[in-house]
Amino acid sequence: MNSPDLPFSNIVLPLVLVVDDETHSLDAIRRNLEEDFSVLTATSAEEARKLLEQHEVSVILCDQRMPGTTGVKFLGQVRELWPDTVRIIISGYTDSQDIIAGINEAGIYQYLPKPWLPEHLLTTVGNAVEARSLQLQTQRLNLELRTSAPVLRQLKQLSLATAQAAFDFDTMVRAPGSPLDAVCDMAARVARYDLAVLVTGESGTGKELLARAIHYASPRSERAFVMENCAAMSDTLLESELFGHKRGSFTGAFEDHVGLFQRADGGTVFLDEIGDTSPAFQVKLLRVLQEGEVRPVGASRPVGINVRVIAATHRDLEQDVRSGRFREDLYYRIASITLSVPPLRERSADILPIAQALLSRAGVELGHPNVRFAKDVPANLLAHPWPGNIRELKNEIYRAVALSDGETVSATSFSQRVLYGQPGQAATAQGSPLAQSGSLQERLDAIEAVILRETMLRHRWNKTHAAKELGLSRVGLRQKLARFGMEGQTDA
Repeated sequence: MNSPDLPFSNIVLPLVLVVDDETHSLDAIRRNLEEDFSVLTATSAEEARKLLEQHEVSVILCDQRMPGTTGVKFLGQVRELWPDTVRIIISGYTDSQDIIAGINEAGIYQYLPKPWLPEHLLTTVGNAVEARSLQLQTQRLNLELRTSAPVLRQLKQLSLATAQAAFDFDTMVRAPGSPLDAVCDMAARVARYDLAVLVTGESGTGKELLARAIHYASPRSERAFVMENCAAMSDTLLESELFGHKRGSFTGAFEDHVGLFQRADGGTVFLDEIGDTSPAFQVKLLRVLQEGEVRPVGASRPVGINVRVIAATHRDLEQDVRSGRFREDLYYRIASITLSVPPLRERSADILPIAQALLSRAGVELGHPNVRFAKDVPANLLAHPWPGNIRELKNEIYRAVALSDGETVSATSFSQRVLYGQPGQAATAQGSPLAQSGSLQERLDAIEAVILRETMLRHRWNKTHAAKELGLSRVGLRQKLARFGMEGQTDA
């Protein structure tokens, strides 16, 4: 049992309680959640009950199989005593009848199968926190509604304005002239039209942020924005989550469940990783988009919906269409407009502004508001290819802040792959481009400049180590750096 490691700032992170008798599973979940949430852990239902009595828990994740009880049984007790706490069950036994039968009895928000994916875990808990917050807000607003209609209208407008400011295209950090400018400009132009949008790009590039910006810049901004990761669950669960189901439609369906399409009526549905759906589910989704209505599982009649669909994928859907893996008719339904978010390695000028913004945020959240980068950090950040894109950069920044002594983050606080990894396009893009014309000496000089910069970046501008690798004296290296205008960029 442990207490949450709350940051030394005014920001209070949502409190999540994880209950699992397997300590390695408990630690794995805690490590994945602790950056975005305050986390309590318990190895038994009894420990969890004591923590619930002491803390206001937003979300509880409970393993199904525990000594002396089951997760469903325990969460049923939690429902009676702490009804505002959102309840999530975790289990590796996907066909277990007792889980299916008990989901509605315990009022469980969602079932999380093992092995879980980190992104799905974070999304599920984040959605649960948001659902609890909205539920509490609704309860408060319902009390005020009788006497405070003008005040509520003002609060609604203020809340909408806050969301629009938080997810504006300008909040997507980038340098002047960034390749992302063209993407955001096109997204802003199409946002006001009710067209389906497909956002492509590698994982971690910010596709969800772009989708939210489109929603809040559209006429649908006053209605809900809901999202689902299509790669995180089976066809059956995905169909129930998106389209809903009726009571008694399958074993364990003890009450009606309203799907995300109905919840988002008038708003936007964001379908992340749509390229990972099966052909069978693609047929059902195509029918929904064509007819503008959903038929909940077990329902006798369809329900009309009015939603805008924004889909995202890291896959090459055009290639998947050619290979037959993705339906061509569905592709054209979701891709009226296609926006491609470039990876971070192709936006080298954006790396440092994004890193600085993440550093400021990490400093506030981790209790170091005056934190700053040492002068050896930018070269290392530019040298790394960032295969995990902004998500990887965020993890590295938070790690470095947590491991740094004092208010200065040095390069040694980053992981080994950032310190000693091979330079990528972000590094070479900063050097002299290879000449396409000119004399032989001019072309050789251009190549030499690129090699010098790559070597210096790899050695974090340490002249002694770089000179040794290149077979130069330290004086000779200085002369070459000065010749190519790089001397002022080193640490001396």
